[in-house]
Amino acid sequence: MAPSNTQVRLAQRPVGLPDDSTWEITTEPAPEPGPGEFTVQVGYLSLDPAMRGWLDDVRSYVPPVQIGEVMRAHAVGRVVESRHEGFAVGQLVSGMFGACEYAVSDGTGAMAVDESVAPPAAWLGALGFPGMTAYFGLIDVGKIVAGDTVLISGAAGAVGSVAGQIAKSRGCRVIGIAGGPEKCAWLTEELGFDAAIDYRAGSFGRALHEAAPKGIDVYFDNVGGDILNSALAVLRRNARVVICGAISGYNATEPPPGPSRYLSLLINRATMAGFIIFDYADRYPEAMAALSGAVRDGSLVAREQVEAGGVADFGRTLNMLFDGRNTGKLVLKIADL
Repeated sequence: MAPSNTQVRLAQRPVGLPDDSTWEITTEPAPEPGPGEFTVQVGYLSLDPAMRGWLDDVRSYVPPVQIGEVMRAHAVGRVVESRHEGFAVGQLVSGMFGACEYAVSDGTGAMAVDESVAPPAAWLGALGFPGMTAYFGLIDVGKIVAGDTVLISGAAGAVGSVAGQIAKSRGCRVIGIAGGPEKCAWLTEELGFDAAIDYRAGSFGRALHEAAPKGIDVYFDNVGGDILNSALAVLRRNARVVICGAISGYNATEPPPGPSRYLSLLINRATMAGFIIFDYADRYPEAMAALSGAVRDGSLVAREQVEAGGVADFGRTLNMLFDGRNTGKLVLKIADL
């Protein structure tokens, strides 16, 4: 008899912050693989700010999750049954398996996980999409070079914490923005950031000018809103603004205002560009080689905040991203693998 498979499905589109009414918890038998497929038992679920955007019925870089569908989620799991020649029973893999206990995959987007390099949760953070987002965002979009002053918002999050370390490794001066003294201390004392600004402490604009008296060359933005506006005010000539995310407005019930200081781009001959990690799929091996090598030799600190629970705790855990209760990569562990 197949084991039961608890799943989190989208019940209705949220207005503002998702709550219990957003989700429906269903249970059915675990799926069996067809030819060229494998079944994976999910052990770790990735919680990402982008998930909030996937819940809205709007045009975006991926189709929205539909009402009644299993919530889209990147995960790490163990292959328990396989009819796919590329994936063996017992193998640990990552992929877009969804918020469920068991999933079937044809292997598209799935990758082997090497536990000798880092534990499973790290493959959803520094060695997963967040790490690769930091890598391509800084190197390809931000075009960082040694000597640049790099400002990173959401710096204590999954993407920002890796981005800062990559910038430091390439000879940049790095300033992080985070919420609270503990996160700021983590950035400077453990990750090697040159400075950290607590945006909750008040006088943010003055603190930014003090940390970057000559301006910034690259701004890696994860939050948008007022912080983006402040960053535009300290751009240097030929600066690059990298738009990775805008978590400050993800639960807004009205469209947030755009940046009022955008003319700084003109004055400083600066550029602002957005990017999507999926556009770099053909170069994932390049990023993975660089990131896994850095984790292996200890030059890249991978931090995961692993919350234990069941798959039904998905919604509660997701909301931790929006009230600042996580440091590093947020992961929900739903099974021992």
